[in-house]
Amino acid sequence: MGKDILALDNKKTSRSVPGKDVLKFIKKHSTAFLKHQDNTDENDTVEEQVEDNEDQGSREKSENSTSSPFNGLSFEVGVSENRNSHYRQSMEDVHTYVANFAERLDWGYFAIFDGHAGKQTARWCGSNLHNILYDNISRHEDMDLRDNLNQAFRDADEKIGQLKIAGSSGCTAAVAVLRWEEEINAEEESELGGTSKVDAQDKENVTSKEIHKEGIQERGRNILDTVQENKTTTGEPEKAEQGLKIENTKQLPSAEASNSMPFDFIPTKKHRRMLYTANVGDSRIVLCRHGQAKRLSYDHKSTDCWEQKRIANNGGIMLKSRVNGVLAITRALGDCYMKNLVVGAPYTTSTEIGDDDEFLILACDGLWDVCTDQQAVDLIRNVKDPKKASSILCKYALEQMTTDNITVMVVRLDSRVFNYRKESIRSLYK
Repeated sequence: MGKDILALDNKKTSRSVPGKDVLKFIKKHSTAFLKHQDNTDENDTVEEQVEDNEDQGSREKSENSTSSPFNGLSFEVGVSENRNSHYRQSMEDVHTYVANFAERLDWGYFAIFDGHAGKQTARWCGSNLHNILYDNISRHEDMDLRDNLNQAFRDADEKIGQLKIAGSSGCTAAVAVLRWEEEINAEEESELGGTSKVDAQDKENVTSKEIHKEGIQERGRNILDTVQENKTTTGEPEKAEQGLKIENTKQLPSAEASNSMPFDFIPTKKHRRMLYTANVGDSRIVLCRHGQAKRLSYDHKSTDCWEQKRIANNGGIMLKSRVNGVLAITRALGDCYMKNLVVGAPYTTSTEIGDDDEFLILACDGLWDVCTDQQAVDLIRNVKDPKKASSILCKYALEQMTTDNITVMVVRLDSRVFNYRKESIRSLYK
């Protein structure tokens, strides 16, 4: 059963740099990739393909293939977007997601950026915010990830102002990070010799540059080979990495007790699956928990009384429900000309994910202007394919006559991973 985490408890949580064996496993067997798309201007809804989409032939090939770059992960992502040409001349939305984020197995980074007054800021954030967050996590491993996200947003906002790349452009942002956290007591930490560190040579083998910075592609192409191309002929990881598999197959569900392990990362009973979110503006993040919509973001709009007070206290005014008569949102990245009013400080949340948490929706206001949180959940709850689910929501927004660009990202969570828990952290080191 999932539960909200309002504040981290006093138990020690492991957030260290991954050990040598984990880095080797990521390099050899993971599906680490980055997907970044910011240049779709088609009139029709685009259902994003995670395989190579350079031409129609490759799209048909990917649809008919049983392989997926999400193999081995406990989540799957689908994205659909539409320029909405009846009302909009350009597409200003950008989205990015990263599997095995921060060089950790089964971590995920998901983001939607909704640009206004041009897409320069949204494009820059789509290309850079995940790297800023990754660097911040690397420097401050023991920090609450909500603080990492907050600092990453502020650093990005400051950088945008320094580079002067945006002009009057700005963007809303909705970012979610899914990761595993492990509680280690003092006795276990002593037995394991303290926090494991990565020596320089191994760290160079799987660098941030290899996994993230070189991978941004136009029109979406994978940056690393999929997991099938790096496995042995049996479909199992090589023997050198067998320590990451469950030894007692009797613990597995009967349908899954086979030669191949469905997940690259197997949690122990001391692991918690955590979801962290941060947002500015009115792009929204909604979690489906046992069929109920749970909003994990905050709409920073000029109609919000708390935001109105903040704007007034900083010398701004509200004219026709807009900040200084210009912007309908009160927080954003960019918008450098009114940065003292439209700040980039995000709203953040921390939530423990359990087996009753089904999927996550990230979308710009092009969806939420015409669809409630619960309506969105109800429309796609029984759709297991996240690409189809995102397409359903995108088309629904069009049918409801939304007047904005539309981007919808659906992250389907695989609760089966909880059935594969190991008994103890010690089993990883036997």
